[in-house]
Amino acid sequence: MKTYYAKPGEVEREWLLIDGEDQVLGRVAAKAAHILRGKHKPQYTPHVDTGDFVIIVNADKIRVTGNKAKDKKYYRHSGFPGGLKSESFEEAMAKHPERVIEHAVKGMLPKNTLGRAQGMKLKVYAGPDHPHAAQKPRKIEL
Repeated sequence: MKTYYAKPGEVEREWLLIDGEDQVLGRVAAKAAHILRGKHKPQYTPHVDTGDFVIIVNADKIRVTGNKAKDKKYYRHSGFPGGLKSESFEEAMAKHPERVIEHAVKGMLPKNTLGRAQGMKLKVYAGPDHPHAAQKPRKIEL
């Protein structure tokens, strides 16, 4: 019996919706990364983008456990000497809650061209509304 390998042209894509209200950040990110990679499908192939599109709504209502809200830090560097900036989870959620989830999910994807292509299929919105109603996303429970 021959091993089946998915080809990029024959991949069926689906749109899935995850509601982040009162969900833990890591669990939502892990589920989203699993779907973006395509590991929930029987035709999963490691070197082909077989994943589905993921929409995450209510990103501003996501939570973390323990003291992470105060202790967790996000760092970025301007590239100039002394240009390291940091902000806590609370500060990041107040300014841009979408980026917090995107950062968590992209950390769980491969660090190569395939991972970047899979990351582009992630759509995150702070409120309950999203502009993808025409794609008829299927809601999934965590």
